[in-house]
Amino acid sequence: MRIILLGAPGAGKGTQAATLHEHLNAPHIATGDLFRAALSQGTPLGLEAKSYMDRGELVPDDVTVRMLLERISQPDAADGYILDGFPRSLAQAEALDEALKSHNETVDKVLLVDVSEDELVRRLSGRWICRACQTPYHAVSNPPKTEGMCDADGGELYQRDDDKPETVRNRLGVYRDQTAPLIDYYTAQEILTSINGEQEIDVVRADLLAAIN
Repeated sequence: MRIILLGAPGAGKGTQAATLHEHLNAPHIATGDLFRAALSQGTPLGLEAKSYMDRGELVPDDVTVRMLLERISQPDAADGYILDGFPRSLAQAEALDEALKSHNETVDKVLLVDVSEDELVRRLSGRWICRACQTPYHAVSNPPKTEGMCDADGGELYQRDDDKPETVRNRLGVYRDQTAPLIDYYTAQEILTSINGEQEIDVVRADLLAAIN
């Protein structure tokens, strides 16, 4: 089964993708991991992507799509896969559909983990990290015993720029502009199922599995 997992940053896609991977015995393919692997291995596509990144430019859709297609052509993805972080735009979705069509394949199911913006900001902006050992904490779900101090080594906790509330809202704005239109695209194809991502993790997991079964 070929599955796309949609959702904003902080929706919990990575956590749930691991469950789907185990249930379907299909590879979990995250584009961020693909880029890191291609760059570290120095593949031709990785070097091409790096040339854009070194200039501070976005990697073009065609490079990203070629990298993804190379990955899903591997033997472990022959019977299906879970895409996480791709497509990010309508152009990428259309390119994926065209590529699959040339192999007489289609996306089987799109699962949207739906979480409100306020909840996403709460989740993302609550993260703090130990400056010394990099242990992560969360102000609500996993607070340190002493505010501002790491339980493990007493190191100072700090917040990355990406996790500050104003930056988080900007990231969510980019998601709405670029990725949210995919919801209409896949709804029109009648392959999208929306899951309430604000439930307990186990409930979200059960709803996702019910959707694919």
